[in-house]
Amino acid sequence: MHPADSTTEQLTVRGLRYNVRRWGPAQAPRVFMLHGWMDASATFQFVVEALAQDWQVIAPDWRGYGATDWLGRAYWFPDYYADLDALLAHYSPDAPAQVVGHSMGASIAAVYAGLRPARVARLAMLDFLGLKPPADEDPAEHLRTWLDAQRETPRLRAYPDHAALARRLCSANPRLTAERADFLARHVGRVRDDGQVEMACDPWHKVPSPFLYRVDDAMAAWRRITAPVLMLEAAEGYVRQRFGDDPDEYRRRLACFAHVRVETIGDADHNLQHDQPARVAAALEGFLLRA
Repeated sequence: MHPADSTTEQLTVRGLRYNVRRWGPAQAPRVFMLHGWMDASATFQFVVEALAQDWQVIAPDWRGYGATDWLGRAYWFPDYYADLDALLAHYSPDAPAQVVGHSMGASIAAVYAGLRPARVARLAMLDFLGLKPPADEDPAEHLRTWLDAQRETPRLRAYPDHAALARRLCSANPRLTAERADFLARHVGRVRDDGQVEMACDPWHKVPSPFLYRVDDAMAAWRRITAPVLMLEAAEGYVRQRFGDDPDEYRRRLACFAHVRVETIGDADHNLQHDQPARVAAALEGFLLRA
């Protein structure tokens, strides 16, 4: 597929104007792709281009990302579960959905699949198996940090133009080609009122939650998933970084999924959908098309 093959549409989701990107013919099998933190729906463009068969790919910009409404204040993570519930009710009201999530998108999808097991037919998680917070984290200090952050509006780094943002993306990820970096800069970035360019993400996402992350809460939901699960791990991604030296914790988390298959995508960092889109597409189709 060519970048021009994606279209966007807007719908109201729980009082917000949601932007939803779509690729492929309407009669093709549906698959939902959910982006991660500080990203947007266009992040899946290179994977969609590499798919071998026709799919109707549906990818929302989450609240506070891309062209979906921004709150301009703190976000509460459970809202994403309710947003996904509404999106699936709109686009797949009569059938369980095939869902692919990257990073934060995988976090949302996996918990949701445990809360609404009948609504998810298959789940693919791209380089995510939960966070690993420091063992000595102080809840009171964490909450004080959040409180201090409410005193002023957070800001994102700005760049003079899209080319400068593309260079920054390449410096952060040397595997990005110049062409892909330019695409991402133009589709995952936005022009501000002053003419500068920044990532199309509400800066309030950079303010951490007032509550400590509890992986046991997520694991309780994972154990309720009935759908087959594909875990795509990037060889140099976050899952390996977080659990490479803690195999017992890795196995403990993975054991929550009753029907799980793990595949490793070599020569890839956390953004494996950018680094190895052809391998990711092949793994996804092998999973989604399996009887």
